[in-house]
Amino acid sequence: MAVFFLIAGFVLLFFSGDWLVKSSVQLARHFKVSTLVIGITVVAFGTSAPELLVSLKAVFDGSPDISIGNVVGSNIANIALVLGLVGIVFPIKVKKKGVWLDWLIMLVASVGLLIASLNKVIGFTEGIVFLVLLGLYLIWSIYNSRRQRKKEVEIKAPELSLIKSIGLFLLAALGLYFGADWLVNGAKILALKFGISERVIGISVVAFGTSVPELATSLMAAIKKETDISIGNIIGSNIFNIWAILGITASMKSINVNDDILNGDYWWMIGLAILLFLFILPLAKGVINRWKGAVLLLIYILYIYLLFV
Repeated sequence: MAVFFLIAGFVLLFFSGDWLVKSSVQLARHFKVSTLVIGITVVAFGTSAPELLVSLKAVFDGSPDISIGNVVGSNIANIALVLGLVGIVFPIKVKKKGVWLDWLIMLVASVGLLIASLNKVIGFTEGIVFLVLLGLYLIWSIYNSRRQRKKEVEIKAPELSLIKSIGLFLLAALGLYFGADWLVNGAKILALKFGISERVIGISVVAFGTSVPELATSLMAAIKKETDISIGNIIGSNIFNIWAILGITASMKSINVNDDILNGDYWWMIGLAILLFLFILPLAKGVINRWKGAVLLLIYILYIYLLFV
């Protein structure tokens, strides 16, 4: 039964996240919001919605290791697993100069999370600070994008009626709620059954499940040769995971951080962020080619192996 809940939760979160993005884009078009603002806000929130619902559900159920493990594990999986697989399938060439600043913000967010966790609790104050930083980042992103694309005023016509858009949005919200509920419950039951810690389950199984939207988005972007979107999607998602998901969760209920996450998993996350920087440097031709993708994927496999042994 636990496996059923786990798989059902995965599937429901995947489709519900997709429906949330589609319905939100349609609603934004009905209310005459530009595609630029949609991309920076709505799509970013949509692909991170599974992590948010899972983290909130876990922390209120008394499973903080699943809550924070899900975020840290997703950030690790986004770089090592997602970019690793995408790089093997189709080399990722970094062309957009702005990616360097986004990467720096991702590193600041990661190191900031480590510093905020030194007292082993991410509380209300840290949550509010994360949300303020997120707000500043979104304002800067919108301003910068508008400056670079001043001519973009296009607002496409909606493809769905307002009623259908609202209906799909409500269905997605319901799916995210139950998907998160089933995924967390299934993970907790499996952890108890096999004597595995909630931290390990959260960082591996749950994090993989909530990273599926990023994997699908990055693979499709790479296939379409929109490689900037592949890497931009991952960096943006990692920033959003820390500042939005942990910010919202911690501002509602304090999250306890255990020693294994503080002294181990955080450093894997930061180390992979630095490795990503070295891989996309101009000196390294600014490309995540197949051998770099293979290195990232092998690192992820090693990390998961060490979690379970």
